[in-house]
Amino acid sequence: MTHEREFGAVTVRLVRGDIVEQPDADAIVNAANAELLPGGGVAGAIHRAAGPGLVDEASDHAPIEPGQAVLTGGHDLPNPHVIHVLGPRYGIDEPADRLLADAYREALRLADANDLRVVATPAISTGAFGYPVHEAARVALRTVADLAPRLSSLREVRFVLFDQDDLTAFGRALDEIDL
Repeated sequence: MTHEREFGAVTVRLVRGDIVEQPDADAIVNAANAELLPGGGVAGAIHRAAGPGLVDEASDHAPIEPGQAVLTGGHDLPNPHVIHVLGPRYGIDEPADRLLADAYREALRLADANDLRVVATPAISTGAFGYPVHEAARVALRTVADLAPRLSSLREVRFVLFDQDDLTAFGRALDEIDL
């Protein structure tokens, strides 16, 4: 199973790891809540690593709706930027597949509009929001593949997956994409 694939000039890379430990990424994606506040999971880890300045800056952009994304500074993170996205709550925010695709699409558009080259993202909505990982992987990777030809600065989208099961699901979904 491959863990890297080219879509035009954009490389999609799948890695197992911690989203706050991607020092070469221009931005990391925060699987945020609507108020852009610290919480559990990815949002909590990012806010702890970034320090209190992130809460102060992010609160100016809240609330956001499912599928929306906003850009802030990285504060105490090694990354210059954080892109906060609100994914759908599976079975509640519908149509979940469109809203999840919108969240990834808006994150990548923000990155590209700000001349970023490398973005690291977790699996959006698959934790507390209950989105089945394999379905989420298909939506996420298809969205990147479809958008890649229209991106001008972005060269790598790195999916940073917390455990082996998520990495396996994303790897299968990546292999399934036909262009």
